[in-house]
Amino acid sequence: MPSKNIEKIDKTKKIVILFSLIFFCLTILMISVFRTIAEKRHMPSLTGEKSELAVRGDIISADNFKIASSKKLYKASIDTRHLDPTKKELFLKLFSIYSNTDYKILEDRLKEGEKSPGNLVLSYGINSRSAKNLKELAFKLIQLDVFMSRQVNGNKILRGLTISESGEKRTFSYEDTLTPVVGYISKFETESGKTKVNGIKGLERNYNKVLNQSKDGVLQGDRDVLSYISFDKNSIIRKRIDGATLNLNIPLKLQKNNEMTLDLYKEKLGADEIIVSVMESKTGKIITMASSNRFNPEKIRKEDIPSLNVNAIEYQFEPGSVIKPISIALAMDKNLIKKNESFPAYNNGGTNGEGEYPKGAYKLGRFTIKDDHQFKKHYLSLDDIVMYSSNIGTLQIAQRLTGPEFFEGMKRFGFTRKTGIDLPYEKKGVMPKVWQFSAGDKDKKDNVFKATVSFGQGMTSTFIQVLKAYSTFNNDGYMVTPHIVSHLTYDNNKYKPYDDKPEKIISKQTADTMKQLLIQTVNDGTGRAAKMDGLEIGGKTGTAQIARGGKYLKQYISSFFGFVNDENNSYTIGVTVINPISTGKHWYYYYASWSAVPVFKEIVQNLVKLNYLTPKEGIIPDKK
Repeated sequence: MPSKNIEKIDKTKKIVILFSLIFFCLTILMISVFRTIAEKRHMPSLTGEKSELAVRGDIISADNFKIASSKKLYKASIDTRHLDPTKKELFLKLFSIYSNTDYKILEDRLKEGEKSPGNLVLSYGINSRSAKNLKELAFKLIQLDVFMSRQVNGNKILRGLTISESGEKRTFSYEDTLTPVVGYISKFETESGKTKVNGIKGLERNYNKVLNQSKDGVLQGDRDVLSYISFDKNSIIRKRIDGATLNLNIPLKLQKNNEMTLDLYKEKLGADEIIVSVMESKTGKIITMASSNRFNPEKIRKEDIPSLNVNAIEYQFEPGSVIKPISIALAMDKNLIKKNESFPAYNNGGTNGEGEYPKGAYKLGRFTIKDDHQFKKHYLSLDDIVMYSSNIGTLQIAQRLTGPEFFEGMKRFGFTRKTGIDLPYEKKGVMPKVWQFSAGDKDKKDNVFKATVSFGQGMTSTFIQVLKAYSTFNNDGYMVTPHIVSHLTYDNNKYKPYDDKPEKIISKQTADTMKQLLIQTVNDGTGRAAKMDGLEIGGKTGTAQIARGGKYLKQYISSFFGFVNDENNSYTIGVTVINPISTGKHWYYYYASWSAVPVFKEIVQNLVKLNYLTPKEGIIPDKK
């Protein structure tokens, strides 16, 4: 075959082979394109989301000081596998400086973490300021090559110092101020691993739900090439809303002044505890609720445990003679006391319907009731009974009420029912049953239960119950509900958490009459040490033995409940001194006139000093 034909055939083969290769490559390309179009692809997310932790609401005083508040905490963590071993010391020194953490603690923590290489949390309790500094440090550490990249599943990954929100911390700015009323908290962990708090006692407990009614902020949108979230019409922006703020009726300055007064008197009187409260008579606003026994909610010690309860609402005791004005007012309101009526003093001995009775005593069945104050006259006026605290006079008046009248009247004044104050765990006290008060009604015989309860024995009440009852005498016969919180603020809106409608208890005439009797008690009776020129002050002393295990101890509770008014302001004030000195040279401290009354006067002076009261110059208290 000629050589030219052979060359022609070879050339044709080469062309066929070339085109075959091109066709094969195109076929593979088309198959790849088809598969790429047809198959689902795992593309990286083009959207990003960032959340901002919301925290528990604040507790703020009436003069705008933060009593309790929550601060965000942050945690700092690293992946130990990415830390360059040659720059470990540099990292520890810089982190120690920026976080204000001890170098040795960090070094030990890192050594422990390196035993199991991976994620290591260096600190959980970083505050906002340090967190900001550490975020700047994280960027610098990357520039200094302190952290190294690693190959993971064929990808190069670099992980440095990470700062993220870890939860919140509750802070009590003024330590023991307003405790135990403000209460204390405990920590818990959410499903997302964040640390939050719950209230256990006091205001923290009572308003726990609204204080924790928070909503985290959310920022969601498309990411740019640098992975920052960019904003457009499709972005989701939800602002952070913290829990509700409690705005109190109690001003910090007044509270601290009154607490200092209690601290001084507790030492002077050797008392177990002194409780004081000041309430606006017409509104029920508590502007002071103070105890001599306080604690720091951030550092509760073993010895603080007895002080954790709010004894103003939880401690039940026999109130003693402070109940007498209430018993007398019940009879007065039913017109059972005649104008200018006199009552036997039983100070000469003799007999009555119950048999023989000794001098200065009243015989009631197998019981003998005496007066602490020995009267020289044989008959007592209503003024004498209140001013000088006569048990015998009071019980005679109480016997004029039927059992149901006395029982229902005491309940109407608030005994054996909760006051409605905005604190948890309030106790109600105990009192004899209505049938016990009714024994002898048909035969018109004296009833021992009416007699003893009429002067505050054989029953128990709380401090706050008596305070609420006394507001009736300084408010035209209306009784108000005590409240510590003025209003709630949530998402820039204000809410009132209660109904402050007053309750009609007795007539205005009865309230005014008793008010004048209580003013006379301060001017000329057992409350003389409370008198101050230029102010209208009234009140009643009460001294009762502490009962325990069915027996009376040689320990006492001394109280003074009353009111103080100037031309524009009206306050109901209570003071209770638990177990003052009753032996030795100061044995007389157990009398309310020597313990509770001087404290009352100091509290009034604090109100004057801080401009809550303005005495009228040159005016001596009314002596009607």
